[in-house]
Amino acid sequence: MKRAFAVLFVAVTFVTAGTAAPALAAGRASLNVYFQSNLKNRGYQNRTFEKVVRAWKAPATLDVPEVGKKTVVQSVIAKDGKLVSATVSMSSGKKGWDAAALAAVKSAAPFDPLPEDFTAPTIEVHFHVSVVP
Repeated sequence: MKRAFAVLFVAVTFVTAGTAAPALAAGRASLNVYFQSNLKNRGYQNRTFEKVVRAWKAPATLDVPEVGKKTVVQSVIAKDGKLVSATVSMSSGKKGWDAAALAAVKSAAPFDPLPEDFTAPTIEVHFHVSVVP
């Protein structure tokens, strides 16, 4: 079964809350979130995005990939907001960066319950954590 995804954010930049981000060679960390296209609730999308941003903890500088590389964490969220699964489906090539991206999604859980008008029992959400110039 093929699922369609709609872009929620493009190149939204974030840094670790309360501390400076590590010196990234020539860029900064960026999070993009992609939801199934049948979830139209912007409030829910924003809250989910913000929870992951707040949970982000940058890895050591040695574990930061080069500009343009990204980690994709593919996740499934249940109707009650519980994280059903989260896996790295695309690696940045740096294990520490991949682990930090996965940890941010897992630490952000549980998420808000899915909106009442969203009738499916789960939703698939992709979190892309990259280094941008």
